[in-house]
Amino acid sequence: MSRLKLNKQKKQKKLAAFCTLWLHILNMVSWYIQAVQAVISIHLDSCPTRPRYKMFYPERKEYMHRLVYESDETCLHQLRMNRATFVSLCNMMETGGRLKASKYLEVDEQVAIFLYVLAHHVKNRVVKFYFRRSGETISKYFNKVLNAVIRLESELFKKPEPISETSTDERWKWFKGCLGAIDGTHISVQVPEEDKPRYRNRKGEITTNVLAACTPDMHFIYVLPGWEGSAADGRILRSAMIRENGLQVPKGNYYLVDAGYTNGEGFLAPFRGQRYHLNTWLNGQKPEKPEEYFNMKHSAARNVIERCFGVLKKRWAILRSPSFYPIRTQNKIILACCLVHNFIRREMAYDPLDDEELIDTNNDANDEDLGSHVDNITTIGTSNEWTNFRQNLATSMFNAWISRHH
Repeated sequence: MSRLKLNKQKKQKKLAAFCTLWLHILNMVSWYIQAVQAVISIHLDSCPTRPRYKMFYPERKEYMHRLVYESDETCLHQLRMNRATFVSLCNMMETGGRLKASKYLEVDEQVAIFLYVLAHHVKNRVVKFYFRRSGETISKYFNKVLNAVIRLESELFKKPEPISETSTDERWKWFKGCLGAIDGTHISVQVPEEDKPRYRNRKGEITTNVLAACTPDMHFIYVLPGWEGSAADGRILRSAMIRENGLQVPKGNYYLVDAGYTNGEGFLAPFRGQRYHLNTWLNGQKPEKPEEYFNMKHSAARNVIERCFGVLKKRWAILRSPSFYPIRTQNKIILACCLVHNFIRREMAYDPLDDEELIDTNNDANDEDLGSHVDNITTIGTSNEWTNFRQNLATSMFNAWISRHH
C-alpha cells in the first residue's frame, strides 16, 4: 500500500515539474514578444513620417474639399470644370464607364487624380504628394479612369448635324450640308530611340499626327491619334475612312479641309494658288474674284478646327509637351482629352476658354496660299462633278456679295 502511495507522489512531482517548465517557457516567449514589440515601437517612434501617416485620412478629405467642392473657381482652375460638371462626370464614370469605388478610393477622388494629371501634366511623385497616396495607387487609378473614359467614346463624341438650308450663321450659311471641319495637329510624344525617325515631323520634332473632325460649335466628332509625325494628312484621312468604326461621311454631306487634302467628294478644300488666310483680309483688302471670296469664307468657317485644337491644348497641359507614359497610353490620353473636352462643352453653359483667341499652330499641313443605313463615301479623289460643285458655289457666293455691295 505504501509502495502505491510512493509511486503516486512521484508522478505528481513529475507533473508539477513539467507544468513549472512550461510556465517558464511561456514566460520566456512572452518576454521575447514584448521585447520585439518594444524595439519596433522605439523604431517607429523614431521615424519622422509616422505621425504624418496618421493624419493622411483627414488631410485627404480636406484636400478633396479644397480642390473640388469649396468653389467653382478653384475647381475650374485645377480640374478644368465647375463643381456641377465634375459631379456629373463622376456619375457618368460610374454608370457608363463602369468605374467603381474601392476600399481605399471613392470615385470622385479617382476622377480628380485623373483630371489633375491631364490639366497640369505633373509627374507621379508630385500627384502622390498632393493627394497623399502612393505612386502605385496614383498610377493604378489613373489608368482605371482613363479606360473608363474610353468606354464612353460613343456617348461623348458628338453626332454631326449638317448645316441647314435656313442657316443664318455668317460663317457657315453658304456651306449647306457641311458637317464641320477636319484637320490634323501634331502632339509631342516620347517614343523609343529606334522609332524616332518615323515620329519626326517636318519641323524636326517627335510627334504623333492626330486627325480630328469637329462641329461648328467646337465639339469633336471623330479623333484618330497614333499616326507617326512623318505621316501625311491625306494618308491618315484615308486610313480613318476604311477603319471599322472610322470616319463616316454620308453622300451629300462634306467636311471643310485645308489645302493639304484632296478636294474630292465629301471634302471641300480651298482653291490653290489663291489668297486664303484670314489675316490676308484684315488690312482692308477685298476679294477680286470668286475663288478669293470662296477662300475667305472657307477659311473663316474651317478656322473652327484650329480654334478647337487651341482650346484643347490650353485646357490640358499634358498635350503641350511629351508625356511620361508609353506611346500606347499617350494615344489613349489624347483621345480621352478630346472626350472630356466634349463633356465639358456639353455640360457647362459657359466655357471660359471661349473668351481666348486660341489658334493651334502646331500642324504640318500644306496650308500656305493656295450611320449603318447611310450610303457613306469610302474613297477620296478628285472628280469633275466635285470640282464643278466648288466652282459653282464660289461663283454664287461672290455674285451675292457683289450685289450686296454695289
